[in-house]
Amino acid sequence: MANPIAAGDPVVAVDGLTFSYGSGEVLHGISFAVRPGEVVGLLGPNGAGKSTIIRILTGILAPGGGSVRVAGCAMPEEATEAKKRLGYVPEAAGLFESLTAEEYLQLVGRLQEVPEDRLQARIDRFLTQFGLAEDRVASLDTYSKGMRQKVLLSAALLHNPDLLLLDEPLSGLDVNAGIMVRDLVGALAAEGKAVLYSSHVLDVVERVCDRALILHEGQVIADGSLDALRASAERGSLEDVFRQLTGTEGTASGAAEIVAGLRL
Repeated sequence: MANPIAAGDPVVAVDGLTFSYGSGEVLHGISFAVRPGEVVGLLGPNGAGKSTIIRILTGILAPGGGSVRVAGCAMPEEATEAKKRLGYVPEAAGLFESLTAEEYLQLVGRLQEVPEDRLQARIDRFLTQFGLAEDRVASLDTYSKGMRQKVLLSAALLHNPDLLLLDEPLSGLDVNAGIMVRDLVGALAAEGKAVLYSSHVLDVVERVCDRALILHEGQVIADGSLDALRASAERGSLEDVFRQLTGTEGTASGAAEIVAGLRL
């Protein structure tokens, strides 16, 4: 079994990470760390490598090269132990749709070896706070996308992990649930949890994250506090910083051309 995280050590430590799909390298020497209590935004255009990094951190993929440690566990050698210490909310996930929400959460909690009395108490509280208490015995195939997302968020938290990996966690949520999840991220960080938050919604990242890691073409092109990034780029918003660093600042969004096409 891997040792617990030592005081002052990062929960995520990535050094010189490379990865290839076939003959094409998609990550080129990525290095970064996430420490307890930090909420780090993982940003980048489509194809920048965000999803690949998350899959490596969760043990779905093995690193091609470099060093990766998650909650004190070397990856991929100690991936089984690392999975006990992280919670993962994917952008889209398959659920066992014949189960009810309560049954699904019981299954996940037992796989994570959460004590039964604690497990049921957490399930009751999570379902209530997410507004799913009345639907707890309905099968998941009757759930909307937003309801499924609430179940995934609950499942990620059941075992009280050291690290949360969130990939577009607000997908499908209504406004009130989205606000609650944003508040929840801050509350978890205050409890010392590390959070890696991947999203394309930059204004949300600006509200929930205290640091941003920006990827472009498989490389880290910026890593720092939001204030520092805005100051170094002399830009007023994270969106402006992102557009400048990824080389899209001077390009038109295409919106005008689409509207013009409606006039044809």
